[in-house]
This record gives sequence, structure tokens and C-alpha cells, in this order.
Amino acid sequence: MSRVGRSPIVIPAGVEVDISGTTITIKGKLGELKREINPSIKVAVEGGEIILTRSSDVKQHKSLHGLYRALIANMVKGVSEGWEKTLILNGVGYRAAIAGNKITLNIGYSHPIEVTAPDNLKVELISNTEIKVSGISNEEVGQFAANVRAFRKPEPYHAYGIRYKDEVIIRKEGKTSGKK
Repeated sequence: MSRVGRSPIVIPAGVEVDISGTTITIKGKLGELKREINPSIKVAVEGGEIILTRSSDVKQHKSLHGLYRALIANMVKGVSEGWEKTLILNGVGYRAAIAGNKITLNIGYSHPIEVTAPDNLKVELISNTEIKVSGISNEEVGQFAANVRAFRKPEPYHAYGIRYKDEVIIRKEGKTSGKK
């Protein structure tokens, strides 16, 4: 069995799991998430835990086993605790402003960049150089944060750009004069 797939997912208090056919619905205090599951993976709730089994040992079924276990675990965590990513704007004059669900980024271009956040995500401004994105879906939070980061990826010489809070930028040395 898959090492990831065989470990059960503990259902925290206040989380309801409903399995109907190949659809799993997870409800918690923060919201509700649904996902279609491949028919080769069987999902069952036993004694406060979600257990996944696969129909055969074909390589594709082994990989799907671990994948769906991880996705369902992310759904359980999302509806009970939520997900968040923090973005840092690093550069001279780099700043952000939020009005409603619209983020305005001044990141070194000749014009400000406006990004509209989806309704199911909460975007906060911690400071004018720190943006916190939070929501119940790990995929949506990560994708939106990646889309914002893509406007100005951090460069390796001065580390200017938009980076994740826990990201480490490996710095490069600049040019040398060539004289010894």
C-alpha cells in the first residue's frame, strides 16, 4: 500500500463527512467542500477516521491512493482550521492597498496593477508590504497567492519582488570589476 494513502485521516470535532457514490462532502465550522473521487479509490468512515483503499496494485491506482488521501486531509483541515499564505513585497517603493476585494500593487512598473480576489477568499493587508490570503480551500489560496507572486517574482541579486513569508531567496553575488 501507499505509505501516504494507508494512514487514516482523523476527523476533528465539528466536522461532518458525507460520502455518496464517488462524491465526498466535508462540512465544518468554516464552510463546505466537495470533491469527486476516482472510482478505483474507495472511501469509508470508520470510528471517527476516514480510510481510503484502492481496488488494485496498478501503478496509477497506487499514485491516486496517496493523492486522494492528501487532498481529503487538506479538505478536512480547511473546513476546521482554514489555510493561509502571506506574501511580502520587497523593493524600493513597493506597496499594496486593498479596497473591497480589489488589491492595488505598486511594484516597480510604470502603472499600478489591480487584482480582484475571488469571493471565497479573504485578503487582508497586515502592513503596506504584507498581504495575507486565507480561505478553506488549499488549492484556491495557493493558486491566488501564486498568481499575485507571478506579477514580480523575486530576483536573486537584491531579492526585490513578491515572495512568500517562509520563502528563502538564494542571493547571488554581483559583478566584480575584474581587477586584482
